[in-house]
Amino acid sequence: MRYINSIVLMLLTEVVFAQSTNAPLNSDYYHWLDRYEIKSGKISSQLFTTIKPYKREALVRYLDTLNAHGEIFTSHSDQFNLEFLRNDSWEWSRTETNTSKKPFMKHLYKKKSDLAYVDIPEFDIHVNPVLYLGAGKDNNRDEWITINTRGVEVRGMIDRKIGFYTFVGENQAVLPQYVADEVTRNRVVPHEGYWKAFKTTGVDFFEARAYIDFSLTKHIYMQFGNDRTFIGNGYRSLIFSDYSAPNLFLRTNVKVWKLNYLFQLNRMAADARVGGGRRYPEKFMAFHHASVNIGKKLNVGLFESVVFSPKDSVNNNSFDFSYLNPVIFYRAIEQQFGSSDNAILGADIKWNAFKKISFYGQLVLDEFLLKEITAGNGWWANKYAMQGGVKYIDAFGIANLDLQAEINRVRPYTYSHYSQYGSYSNYRQALAHPLGANFNEVLAMVRCQPTPRLNVTLKTFFMKVGRDNTDENWGGNILLGYQVREQEYGNKVGQGVSNTIITVDFNASYMLKHNLFVEARQILRQSKSELAAYNYNTTLSSLALRWNIPQRSYDF
Repeated sequence: MRYINSIVLMLLTEVVFAQSTNAPLNSDYYHWLDRYEIKSGKISSQLFTTIKPYKREALVRYLDTLNAHGEIFTSHSDQFNLEFLRNDSWEWSRTETNTSKKPFMKHLYKKKSDLAYVDIPEFDIHVNPVLYLGAGKDNNRDEWITINTRGVEVRGMIDRKIGFYTFVGENQAVLPQYVADEVTRNRVVPHEGYWKAFKTTGVDFFEARAYIDFSLTKHIYMQFGNDRTFIGNGYRSLIFSDYSAPNLFLRTNVKVWKLNYLFQLNRMAADARVGGGRRYPEKFMAFHHASVNIGKKLNVGLFESVVFSPKDSVNNNSFDFSYLNPVIFYRAIEQQFGSSDNAILGADIKWNAFKKISFYGQLVLDEFLLKEITAGNGWWANKYAMQGGVKYIDAFGIANLDLQAEINRVRPYTYSHYSQYGSYSNYRQALAHPLGANFNEVLAMVRCQPTPRLNVTLKTFFMKVGRDNTDENWGGNILLGYQVREQEYGNKVGQGVSNTIITVDFNASYMLKHNLFVEARQILRQSKSELAAYNYNTTLSSLALRWNIPQRSYDF
């Protein structure tokens, strides 16, 4: 922590340029932005959609550019979405449509998107309540499943040079049985950090996300705080997803010409089962991502990351400052200093082939030898992951009908290390795909917006996962040290005890007011395995009211 703080304090003295906070991660919200880029048929040089979250100022500028060219926001639903997105970041759009005709009690909701705000040249602040109330029935639980979230979200700017964001929320929940089983197995609540028992069958957890934002030049900005990151263009990310708990980060992003470069340092929890009031052991991840737009339709990116810790036996309680170099090749550092930290390389691609179709993919290389791959002998250390997908916008000529299909494949032992200090995890949760490793997955999504305020989503998942019996390690659990493994050769995806999961998730969401939704959801989940813990079916029906918060999902 003190290393990151020192860097931030030095850089704060150089702040001179206007900046913008982020639009919080939300798959539905971000789908709209990706949709309009694909509909335009051109790769954006303003958003660089592989890197999420997006900055509010950039997304408004991009929407205005698309709107000026016409032929993008043609349907009533698209026009509604444009107005919603511009209203949601009205400090940058200055849209007049966000002004309320009848403010609540004369002083509240003068703007449709904000409970309260201040908008003067030297100070800008937006305050909003957060509420998530939901209840439903799970055929595997006698009691109702529930979610009860109350919180507040605040964002703003000082002198348009320093931006700030904070969200705090208190939660109590009774989880679906398959999620509660995951809590029992791993002793963590998916997506969250510290938690405690609520009554006899529920969980109680507090959420806190916050950061400051400042620009160094017109093309370089920095952020420091505690939040999530998502890297990729798919529904899943195989390198950096928003699945695990929020974590401390220092982010620097350079966007110039057709290039975007991200350097990020994260502090994470190496374990979450330390008792006796002791501090959780920590580890760090340094991450680089460079991407370039080639022509008007193609974006190609390269990335690398390294997970390291000053607490393990290899580093002998010293922080490796070499990883703070924002442009160096991490593998070179490993070799030069004899480090055994967990370094990962990879690439991603996005091709907006036509005005309505986009192809995307990711390749992750954890560890491999070319001669072992060509030999085809299933060597355990050939660790890699692959993703391929396609998005089809306004499918078959039907306005606001969007389709997506995606395939993910991760080899056994990928993301794992000799200890949790080097595993690709945070707070005992995967940093990439929630299944960890040793699986194949096919997913398909249908999104439909038949009327401006109604969004209907159908998600289907087919997953083939290799599980472990007691005292086994077939490469699926990334928290297990790879030095204990079942075999050197003959390893294949899905090995171990087979677990086949088929999930159908239907959701209908209606926007009552700005960012206030009422929604109905139906989930059918079939899990088959010789292991009793993974062999049962789920039927889940629920209703919810959401206000200024994304839908909570457990897609594993």
